[in-house]
Amino acid sequence: MTAMTPGSNIPLATAHVAVDVAAPVRLDVSGLLLTGDGKVRSDDDFIFYNQPAGPGVSYRSGGGTAPDAIVIDTSAVPAGIEKIVVTASPDAAGQSFQGIEPTATVRDAATGSVLATFTPPRLGAETALVIVEVYLRNGAWKARAVGQGYANGLAGIATDFGVSVEEPAAPVAPPMPVTAPPVPAAPSMAPPAPAAAPAAAPAPGSGKINLDKGRVSLQKNQTVSLVKAGRPLLTQVKMGLGWEPAYGGADIDLDASVIAYGPNRNHLDSCYFGKLSILNGAIKHSGDNLTGDGAGDDEVIVVDLGRIPAEASGLVFTVNSFSGQKFSEVAKAYCRLIDATTDEELVRFDLTGAEPQTGVMMAKLIRQFTGEWEMTALGEFVKSRTVRGMVKPAAKSL
Repeated sequence: MTAMTPGSNIPLATAHVAVDVAAPVRLDVSGLLLTGDGKVRSDDDFIFYNQPAGPGVSYRSGGGTAPDAIVIDTSAVPAGIEKIVVTASPDAAGQSFQGIEPTATVRDAATGSVLATFTPPRLGAETALVIVEVYLRNGAWKARAVGQGYANGLAGIATDFGVSVEEPAAPVAPPMPVTAPPVPAAPSMAPPAPAAAPAAAPAPGSGKINLDKGRVSLQKNQTVSLVKAGRPLLTQVKMGLGWEPAYGGADIDLDASVIAYGPNRNHLDSCYFGKLSILNGAIKHSGDNLTGDGAGDDEVIVVDLGRIPAEASGLVFTVNSFSGQKFSEVAKAYCRLIDATTDEELVRFDLTGAEPQTGVMMAKLIRQFTGEWEMTALGEFVKSRTVRGMVKPAAKSL
């Protein structure tokens, strides 16, 4: 049995798997069949207790005494379906996952034997989760731990994946439990709301987001102070950067880098696949990933914040396409800040709205006069195939 962490995956040795989701409260569990563009073909691809069967995918009720499950026969999944996502939301209207962390268990559906388990860490305001996905890659089926939260309930998930959503009949709070397709909630294309942070960056002077409430999901231009319980997080952190080829596309070779600057935006050094350690070892690179294949972080940059020399006050994390492929050919680019000691994910930024460019500035870390560090999500695209071409535009972002 494998205890999975966010982004990890396992190969499926059996074609017939079941994913059940358990929590201290009753949950609504559902599955969505997605094509290569990440959408359902129609509302018939939304499988839940009121529509319990679809091609190769079915809903199994636990009867209130056992967890509900989504059962998948990968050999019967139609051609063109590349992913089945398993979602969960509390049955009680408006209830979040705060304090009731669910656990997904991936089983061999024939024998019931456990293949893997996954409990998303540090949940807060989320009222629905994409918890696990079963996906097809290079002709083989795999299961991946996701743990992506939504603050607008199962309706937010359904809308993002293309299920029809109607306006409620009266201007009242939308009901959270699903009772019939389409999901009765106000339509929204908003991205998942932060688990422990406001939906938008606070106005200047209105107080900073910090890590007191756990993991923070950033939106573009939003900033989080790396402070917890009033103390700067001066320890080793890892910046994990990941991406996948666009659905149905070829492997893509991207290069993650970090550029270090002084207080006057002067370039100090760059850490990338050709130079894996800078600033006397305070910053180290994991090495080059040539394909972007597989789940989890494709490249990791370890930063010892306590050892960063005083002359280095800004770090900009970038990703470049050396082969010249554009980011419009990339899916699911993200960066996440991880506590290197505990492997706890602290901050995450999912890049949305790709542009046909060859470089992107993902995030920056800035040292404050108080000694604490702040991370800001950037998501700014640049025409550059190498980190060298990113030095000037990244300096302007500081």
